[in-house]
Amino acid sequence: MTYRRAFCALLLFTSPLAAQDTTTRGVRIGLTYDPGSKLGVVVLRGAGTGADSIRAIVQRDLDFGDRISVIRIDSPSDTGRDVVPNWAVLAKLGAAAAVQITPTPTGMHLAVYDVAKQTTALVREYVAPAMSDLRGWRAALHGLSDDIEESFTGTRGIARTRVLFERAKRIYVADSDGEQVVALTPTASVMSPSWSPNGQSMVYTNWQPPAHVVVHDLTTGRERTVFSGGGVSVTPVFSPDGSTIAFGHGVDDGVDIYAVDAAGTNVRRLSVGHGSDNTSPTFSPDGRRLAFMSGRAGHPELYTMDADGANFSPLTPLDFGENAYRANPDWSPAGQTVAFQSMISGIFQIMTINLRDLGMKQLTSDGKNEEPSWAPDGRHLVFSSNRSGSKQLWVVDVETGRTRQLTRGAAVRNPSWSPRLSSN
Repeated sequence: MTYRRAFCALLLFTSPLAAQDTTTRGVRIGLTYDPGSKLGVVVLRGAGTGADSIRAIVQRDLDFGDRISVIRIDSPSDTGRDVVPNWAVLAKLGAAAAVQITPTPTGMHLAVYDVAKQTTALVREYVAPAMSDLRGWRAALHGLSDDIEESFTGTRGIARTRVLFERAKRIYVADSDGEQVVALTPTASVMSPSWSPNGQSMVYTNWQPPAHVVVHDLTTGRERTVFSGGGVSVTPVFSPDGSTIAFGHGVDDGVDIYAVDAAGTNVRRLSVGHGSDNTSPTFSPDGRRLAFMSGRAGHPELYTMDADGANFSPLTPLDFGENAYRANPDWSPAGQTVAFQSMISGIFQIMTINLRDLGMKQLTSDGKNEEPSWAPDGRHLVFSSNRSGSKQLWVVDVETGRTRQLTRGAAVRNPSWSPRLSSN
């Protein structure tokens, strides 16, 4: 038995704790630990049907958030709720906190323990569907994980978010951990999905002639066309307030950025590309500016302009040569950086540009990497990459460079990370 397993075997529980008041979401727990390092957390095994699955999913959610160091141990099952853990052993393992989730008839019971103070820091009851409703049950559990991360770090997690993507010209959606992949569109002529700011609908392009921009209600499945003007219509996105959809459109010579009210009225042209292709608009978080790709310099670069088309200016330097190709921008949730793909030594890589000093940072180097999309925490990006042999979605932590694979199977492209979701 290894040193760690020997201590894990000692993680026995003693007398029950007195139940404490249930807290509301967003309560910060004042744990004692070095703020310069990741918080060490043990997820204790609960008891009851589904307890092992709950533990595995929460461990993965906290690990994928990249703000918590999950200490994985083989602990015995609890025989009840709110039972005192072995503080000495938890401290020896380097844990600042321990959490335990116990299934209940109506959902899940969460207990969080402060190891240094040897106290129960938080108790909360969660209502959740039965495990037979796997999607709803997992969504509730991901929300619980996000509550835990917010309580520990002050930053809400992204477990209860989802990612849209295109596969074989159909649109699919997956949970933030890559599970629960579901096809959303039946036709094989759609592309470039993007979320609405409330997460209740998406917008995409349907290539069936004439090409048109479609809003799809993710709750009812109902669709409505908001623009159809012949030619090409590509890369639609919602404004942060949901009132406007910007997209690339062209009929004969070149493609320009257009906008249309979300109701499908008041179409207006925003860019004047003089026959060049202008696509992939992305709004600043306050909705006042747009970044987009334009080929007006003779090759693709990134530019910005006001949301009404005024004050046009270059964003990336107008380089020439084999690296002169920058495309697919996505404005970060905090508004300080824009992610994009850039040609580096003949291969696309994911980069960011800081809007304060225009400094650029390369985030990838393995394989061909394209189409970045920010998570709502502003720390993670999803992108497409062929590093595994076929084009799949990967996630990178922009602070540490840590990556993980999100999808598997048939090739995918055009990911879009959802806002924080409050419903299934």
